[in-house]
Order: sequence, then structure tokens, then C-alpha cells
Amino acid sequence: MRAARSDHDSVSGHAQVGPQGPTALRIVLGNQLRQLREASRITTGAAGQAIRASHAKISRMELGRVGFKERDVADLLTLYGITDEQERGAFLALARRSNVPGWWHHYSDVLPSWFEMYLGLEQASSVIRTYEPQLVPGLLQTQEGARAVILLGNAGESADDIDRRVALRMKRQRVLTQPGAPSLWAVVDEASLWRLDGRSAMQEQIRHLIEMAELPNVTLQVMPFYSGAHAAVGGPFTILRFSEPDLPDIVYLEQLTSALYLDKDHDVQHYLMVMDRLCVQAKHPAETIRFLSSTLKEI
Repeated sequence: MRAARSDHDSVSGHAQVGPQGPTALRIVLGNQLRQLREASRITTGAAGQAIRASHAKISRMELGRVGFKERDVADLLTLYGITDEQERGAFLALARRSNVPGWWHHYSDVLPSWFEMYLGLEQASSVIRTYEPQLVPGLLQTQEGARAVILLGNAGESADDIDRRVALRMKRQRVLTQPGAPSLWAVVDEASLWRLDGRSAMQEQIRHLIEMAELPNVTLQVMPFYSGAHAAVGGPFTILRFSEPDLPDIVYLEQLTSALYLDKDHDVQHYLMVMDRLCVQAKHPAETIRFLSSTLKEI
């Protein structure tokens, strides 16, 4: 995790944050409030009492896991000795911006709450590194491929809900082609290329992967069957990096009904090491394109 700054001057400077999604802004604001609290040597319990809440709520706020009430932020700033009106105004403006719903809010009826945070982080990231052993990453799936994957885990849902889930995934993919798009570096096991039912669906997906790999901000590598065991046998993971210095790198681990978000430096460094090993063991990006083209002819 990036080192925190403890002096009030540097923190007030950080309150002026550039355009980011609401999830990223909540994390930035929470991190800055934590720095102020620690610099003032105030416990989470005392901070909680100041806003008529528990120490647990202060912890959730500092992690960016909840929204911010302007009154709570104002009371905390007073507690931490921040009295300059311009400085307080910057923090309060950041709080207001962090509470503006993201575009995915319109899909809240089919969007798990634990995945909503990931969407916000993905949209605000500058680099996305991901490993997928079973399925093509969601950002690289075709519409038909996305529908097939979504049906696997939501077979009992209505056709309308499935359509909305597919629409959400397709809209999510726009992050790769919008201005200021993040860099995506994906490593996928060869097995993921064969998970779709039907020859045409697999061909369409592989053609799409080749097309996406030609984008300047997308790097794709395939881990072939013959590679044997490797460092990531534990399962899929994603590492998110941000241009905002107050945001640490975050490792995202998705489970069937929940997700884990790791930002401790030793955890992140471990996954970065594993990802680097995967990239060395997998086919080079140029080789991957040739491999995909060859596979396309075999189907």
C-alpha cells in the first residue's frame, strides 16, 4: 500500500481530487479522514462518539465501504482540528461527489451489493491485471458468451433479469474504449476458450479476443494446456491499480456469493509476484494471437 501522509497540509492538498467514480472517491475520502484521525491521535471509538456512531462505522468509513453524511464529515473535521473554511469545503465537496450514484446504480435490482464496489473500482482504475482459469474475463466476453456464463449462475431468473445482466456486462466493457481507458492485461487458461456450447459461439468469442488484443491498451496471454501446474492454481484473481496516489493497489477475489478485497501490502505483493510468474509462463502476446488464430481454424 502506498505510504500515508500524516501532516494536515498534505492531506488538505489531497482533498482536491480529480474526476473519479464514487467508489474511488469514498476510498480516497476515507483514507484522508483516517490520516487526519491518526495525526490527531484520536481513537476510532472517540471519533465514533463524535458522530453518534460506533468505532465500527468509523472503520467502514475509513475503508470507503459506506457513503458519507456531510454532517458526519464536518463533525470529524472539527474533532481533528480542521477549521480553515476552504479546507473544510474541499472535504465536504468530496463527500458530496462520493455520494453520487454510478451508472450501474440503474442495474441495482440485478447487481449484487458485493460486486457494486468492484464495478466502481474497475471504472476508476488505471491498470487492470487479471487471471482467469475457467472463463473468458467479463471485460472480454461476447454478448452471447456473457449470456451463457450468466445463465450458469442464474438459471432460475426471468428472461428480463438475464437480459439486464447481459446489458450491464456489455455496458461495463465500454471502460476499455472510452477516453482515458485503463490498461487491461489478462492471462487466461486455454480451457476458457472451450467453455461455450456450440462451434459458432466459440469461434465468435475467439475472434473477439483477437480483435480486443489488438487494442493498444489490451494485452492478452493464453496459458496453454501443456504448461502444467503454475503459481495461480488457487483460482482467478484481479489486481487493480489507480492513478490517484491515495488509492492503494487492490486485489479482488470473487466467490460464489461474495468477494474479498485485499489492500495490505504483503497480500498485494504476493499476487503481483504470482501474476508476473504467470506472464512469464504463458504465451507471449504475439504468440497468443497466433495461437488463437490457429485454434480458430481447429474448431
